[in-house]
Amino acid sequence: MKKTLISGLALAGLLATTASVQAADYVIDTKGAHASINFRVNHLGTSWLLGRFNDFKGDFSYDSANPDASVVNVEIDTKSIDSNHAERDKHLRGEDFLNVKEYPKASFASTGFKSNGNGTAELTGDLTLHGVTKSITIDVSKVGEGKDPWGGYRAGFEGTTELKLKDFGINYNLGPLSETVYMDLHVEGIRK
Repeated sequence: MKKTLISGLALAGLLATTASVQAADYVIDTKGAHASINFRVNHLGTSWLLGRFNDFKGDFSYDSANPDASVVNVEIDTKSIDSNHAERDKHLRGEDFLNVKEYPKASFASTGFKSNGNGTAELTGDLTLHGVTKSITIDVSKVGEGKDPWGGYRAGFEGTTELKLKDFGINYNLGPLSETVYMDLHVEGIRK
């Protein structure tokens, strides 16, 4: 009986150690430009306005054996919006849109991760933008993970979501086709 108890405790300790080895924390690789936050919005029903945020940082925790325990945190410098047009970017930074003087940061903090079991998942979390916090869902696909040539380990994901500008207190009227912003997210993390 004593031997069985000791063996059971040893097995439990081994399982706990194995689980903690598989779980890993990653920093998003913005320094190497292996991550991007892109957006597109319909422009007057005739074309797409494309842009990105150049400055952001974040991290995530991911365990391939237990993906539902994943956690993501990102902070975005709203002043870094870049639509490849200086005058338009000045307008986007102003009071009609992002109002970066009053709201210099946007952030996302995950509240849940639901794996679909096929390399895709739904990531839910609180997005704070323009002083408003709303729950959003991001459709996520795992791109891959593995060792890099420099002795590190990386994991990469992509995601998409849609945001209604009015939900975040941005009410500038560009017509009904321009009320939704489509986000395309690409994230590569380096294991800490």
